[in-house]
This record gives sequence, structure tokens and C-alpha cells, in this order.
Amino acid sequence: MKVAVIGAGRWGKNHVKTLHEMGALGAIVEMDEGLRSALSEQYDCPIFSSLENEGALDYDAYTVAVPAQFHHPVAKQLLQAGKHVLVEKPITLNAADAEELVQIANSNNVQLCVGHLLLFHPAFIKMGELIASGKIGKLQYLYSNRLNLGTVRKEENSLWSFAPHDISLFQHFIGGFPDRVDSSGGAFLQAKIHDTTMTILHYPDNVVGHIFVSWLHPFKEHRFVVIGSKGMLSFEDSSVEKELLYYEKGIDWVNDEPVKRDGETERIAYDTGAPLKEELAHFIAVAQGNAPNTRISGQAGMDVLKILEHAQNDLDQGLGRPTEKKTAYFAHESAHIATSAEIGDGTKIWNYSNVQNNAKIGKNCVLGQNVNVGNNTIIGNYVKIQNNVSVYEGVELEDYVFCGPSMVFTNIINPRSKYPQAESKYYRKTLVKEGTSIGANATIVCGITLGQFSFIGAGSVVIKDVPDFAMMVGNPARQIGWMSEGGIKLQFDANNRAFCEKSKHWYERTNDKVVDLGLGPQ
Repeated sequence: MKVAVIGAGRWGKNHVKTLHEMGALGAIVEMDEGLRSALSEQYDCPIFSSLENEGALDYDAYTVAVPAQFHHPVAKQLLQAGKHVLVEKPITLNAADAEELVQIANSNNVQLCVGHLLLFHPAFIKMGELIASGKIGKLQYLYSNRLNLGTVRKEENSLWSFAPHDISLFQHFIGGFPDRVDSSGGAFLQAKIHDTTMTILHYPDNVVGHIFVSWLHPFKEHRFVVIGSKGMLSFEDSSVEKELLYYEKGIDWVNDEPVKRDGETERIAYDTGAPLKEELAHFIAVAQGNAPNTRISGQAGMDVLKILEHAQNDLDQGLGRPTEKKTAYFAHESAHIATSAEIGDGTKIWNYSNVQNNAKIGKNCVLGQNVNVGNNTIIGNYVKIQNNVSVYEGVELEDYVFCGPSMVFTNIINPRSKYPQAESKYYRKTLVKEGTSIGANATIVCGITLGQFSFIGAGSVVIKDVPDFAMMVGNPARQIGWMSEGGIKLQFDANNRAFCEKSKHWYERTNDKVVDLGLGPQ
């Protein structure tokens, strides 16, 4: 099979040279006239200025090494023409474009690969074999430092420039997709283009990886470390020796105490070879149907992009983040708190809850599992929100409000999926006053006020304003009595007065209203 190379510049020239040495170079497509002239003196093959030239699309397989912003349109044209394609990393500039390429390749029954070169580095191939064989035990932790001074980009940050190599290795070794990605860094030379980033990937089965990349570092370091329950592997590509080392080190538990295990260090031999040659040979084998397309598939390239996008989103949210943000509250590690949200001291936010932009939550609140607090929502102090409750924008909760499990707020009176109204101007405001309790699975239709210390029974559907201290049940909810501040049903005497033993308050009923007369002896 003969392979045509599109783009023979900074990295594409290596594709041309390697395929020529393999006897597999079919043609070159290069738009730069001077470069085409120089190439014609070195290589005896057709050289085109464009894919539109006659004969430029006559080859079965192509490698694409043009600038990244052109990866998507060039690869798309080739795939639609029924050609096998290897695209240099990143496969595209966003996951949506990558997904389109994967779908086109599948529809046209052709192979799409992405150039993640380190997957063919002999040291990393050997490392993968050792991990698979169980030499290090259960895989626990990976880290990569990719540091240098220079190679500063204007069109992309250090994360996008360096981290794809390591993400592709993480994905290959772990064989899964991370549950969570956290990233932070610093932009010093150019606004919003990070020169240094630290990214942490949380994978299933408690496997964690971190990637530290920087082009503002005093020395070059390309180090990759894998930690397992039985031992550890280390490879430093930037060193002269380029040794792959196995450390029989770790921590064992003896009589419920952690004991350091410090065994021998073993130098692991690995084959020599040119990674690019191995990658191109693998691409040809895949195109010919002689090898499975798993290691560098289009899907694998798309997964790397998705991880990069998650990390970039975290970086973007961190821009301008205060260095001394007050965090005197507890949030479970699985909860997501927008950086613009304000959380009061002593508040606890539990598993998988989400607090969105500009939300304000008071002090000493408790948000249970899977609670969602919408943009711009205001929640007072000492509020308790049980599991599976969404407090949407337009809903305000005053102090000491209780929201039972899976109760429902709404904020639009006439929703239509076909005619979206997800803008604040359409929201009907709902005010839940101090001390109100809302039972499990109750529904509060928007645009109403629930009075102070009112009590909404489980499963009730409230469609109109509720007076202070009123007790409501049913669908639609109707009033069946009055409740004290302490949550005791009030029993009024002949003088329309009632006393609550729990709150020690007197209450008076007049004209279908109840007022709190305050503390006093019975």
C-alpha cells in the first residue's frame, strides 16, 4: 500500500522521510511552492499543491500533518472520498468535530487513526506489557511531568500543546474514561494562555493520574511514573540513559500499621526502534485489515479531546479566581461548586450536588445528595434541603426552610420544549418564607409565596399562596389546620388562642389568620 502525505512541513517532513524509507511513500501534497521544489529534488514521487489536483485523491491511505486548525476539513474530505486516514494529534480542535469524523469513517467503512506517537515508543510499549502482566500489582496512580523552557505557542496553551501525549498513555494503560477532571495553572506571558498547568484525572476503581506541563521551566524533564500495589515504574525520556526502571517499593499493612517496603531497583530492557516508523506501519496494517484499530483509533483521539475540553473548562473557570476565597464550609469531593457561588460558614454540601453560578447559600445549611442549586438562587441560613431536590433560579428560600426528599420546585408556568423559555425574564418568582417545611415529593407551582412556618404535607401540590402557619395537604393542596413555629398542630380554645409546648409561644387566630404572640406562660 502506498500512502500519500498531506503537509510536509515541521512534522510532516518526518512522515515523508519515514514512509520513503519504508518504501510506502505514494505522494506528497504541499501547498508551499518552495517546499515542493525542495521535495522534488529528494523524492521521486508525485507532488501536488492541493487535493484538488488531478490524481491527488488516487491513493488508498493518507496521513494528515497540516496545522491543527485544518485537520477537520482535510480529514473529512478524505474520509468522504473513501480513504483511510491517519491524522496527527490533536485529531481536531474540538470533540464535536472529532465525533463527526468518527461517524463519517464508520459510514464509509474506512479506518480513521490519530497520531499519538508515544503509544509506539518502545519504552512505553514495554511499560504497558509490565502493567498488563501484573508486575506492579493493581494500578493505582500515574503521573507525568513534561517540562521545558521554550516552545511557547500563541494559538494554544501548554495543556493542549503537551498534555495530549500523556492523556493518550493514561487512556491506553487504564483502559477507561475518567469520572472527573480537575485542572489549574498560570498564564504569565499571554493573557488566558496558560504557560503551566496541573491536571488531575480521577478514573474508576480509584485510579488517579496527574499531568504537570510547562514551557516556563529551568530544565527539560519528560518523566513518566506508574505506581502499583506491588511496585513502581519510571521512565525519563529527557535523560541521557533513557532507563526504564522498576522499583520494588511500596507500603504494606502489618498489624494494621503502614510499613515501608524498600526493595531492589531493576533496570528493564526494552527494544529499540523508531516510534514514527512503528506508528506508520501499524496504520498501514490497520488500513489493510491486518491489525485491529484500537490503540490509535479515531474514537481514542476523540476521548483525548473530551478530556482536554473538561480540563480547559476547569482552567477557564479558574481565571481570575481569588487567591483567598473563603471556604469555611464542607463540600463532598463529588460535589461541584461554581467559583462564583457564595457559601456561608458551616454549610455542608453532600454527594453529587451542584451549586451553579452566582448562587448564594447562607451559613449552617445542609444540602443532601444530588441537590441542584440554580444560577442566581438565594438560600438563607440554617436551611435543610434533602436528597434529589432542585432549587431553580427564581426560587428564594428564607432562613430555617426545610425541603423534604424529592420535593419539586418549578419556575415556568407554561413550559414548552419546542419554545424554550430558559431566560430569567420568563421565570415566575417563588418565595418560601422563614421556617417553612415542605414534605417529601410535594410540588410547589411557581409564582406563589409560602408563608412563615407553613407546613406542606408530603405529596401535596401547592398552586396558590399559603398563609403563615397554615398546614396544607392534598392535590391541589387545601388547608386542614395551623402549625406552630415548633411544628406542632395548634388546638385553639374558645378565645381563639393556642399554646405550643415545644416553642413555648402563644398564637391567636383572627379572620382566618394566625399571629405569633410570642413567649409567655400558659
